[in-house]
Order: sequence, then structure tokens, then C-alpha cells
Amino acid sequence: MRSQRREFLARAGQGLVLAGTLGRGPEVLAKEPAGKKKGDDDVDPPEDLMREHGVLNRILLIYEESGRRLEARQPLPADTLASAADIIKRFIEQYHEKLEEDHLFPRFEKANKLGDLVATLRKQHQAGRGLTETILTLAGAKSPADADRRKLVESMRLFVRMYRPHEAREDTVLFPALRSVVKPREFEALGEQFEDKEHELFGKEGFEGVVVQVGTLEQTLGLYDLAQFTPA
Repeated sequence: MRSQRREFLARAGQGLVLAGTLGRGPEVLAKEPAGKKKGDDDVDPPEDLMREHGVLNRILLIYEESGRRLEARQPLPADTLASAADIIKRFIEQYHEKLEEDHLFPRFEKANKLGDLVATLRKQHQAGRGLTETILTLAGAKSPADADRRKLVESMRLFVRMYRPHEAREDTVLFPALRSVVKPREFEALGEQFEDKEHELFGKEGFEGVVVQVGTLEQTLGLYDLAQFTPA
């Protein structure tokens, strides 16, 4: 399984082009360099979790755009927001955060390191799940009442506000400290556990398949072209 991920990263690191039609993810053009040995591109647990934060960040952008449209009473394609919230629930909350809660947080707690941070992260996971349930419930309404529209927009705003610093603190403090609480021989095994769980829950395509799903939602909202975010 890890060989699939190594191949994906080897290709992705050399050049991507944006897909031109709805439902297609980025195509990888370049081939793996000649002479590159298998094993050189293993994804370690912190890198794996950080990549998954990239998926989260892309959905936060979808939330921001959806909220803007709802407030302006502009068209919002059917099911787009609900689909984004569903990815948050399945991929971020039930998979990514579960890995953190089962494999990372207990190690820091046992080692008596970063206790205050871990306690806050746990609390925010629970708060995020409550917001996601609200978003999923309200996003399914075709013509929400004004009060429900405001509650939906506010729930997304609160989610974005919490998770931007949440993931940034994990990326810059928690994840870099993981090696200090995991024995070297456990580190590789932990990465294998992460990937096994990923493919168990999300099939053969795993992370890469989820990235394609997010890209499709971005295309629906006109967010997929990265060049549009470059200041003039």
C-alpha cells in the first residue's frame, strides 16, 4: 500500500496541471526520475497528517465561498455544501482526528508533554463535530428560512475560525514533537497503521481519491483555478 503513496508523491512533486472538466482531479505528467529507488518517498506520520490538513484547508475555502453566497443570496449549487461537510465528517473527523485521538494524543499524555495543547485540541475536535452536524442538517434545505440560513453561515464561520489555528498549531508544534514521544522502531509501524486504515475506509484510491472529490466541489464553485487567487 505504501508503494502506491510513494508513486503518487514522486509524480506529484514534479508537476501538476489543472483538469479542464468537471469531476476530474489534477493529472500528473512527469515520470519518476530514472534511478530513484523505492522507499525514498515514504510518507511519515506527521507528513501524512499535514497532507490531510491540506484537504481540510481546501474545504474551509469551500465553506467561506458558500457562506458568502448564502449571505448575498447568490446561487449555491445543490448538494455542494452538504458534500463538503460530509467529507469533513468522514475524512477529517472519523478518520484524521480519530488517528490523532487514538495514536498521538495518548502518547503525549503518557509522556506528560504538551498536555494543555492536547486538551485544547481534544475539546476543539468535539466542538467541530457539533458544528459539522449543524452544517449537515441545515445544508440539505433547498430554501432555508432566514434564521436557518444565518445559523448555517455562522456555523461555517465558527468552524473556519477554529480550525485554521487548530491545524496550524498541530503542524508547527504537535506533529514536529511526535518523534520525541514515539520510539524509532514504532515510527514506521505507525505510518503503516495510518495507511492501512486509510485504505480500509476509503478504498484503493485513499487520500488521492478524496483529493479528487474536493477538486470536483471546487470546480462546481469556480474555485479550482489556483491562478485566480493571485493578486493583480
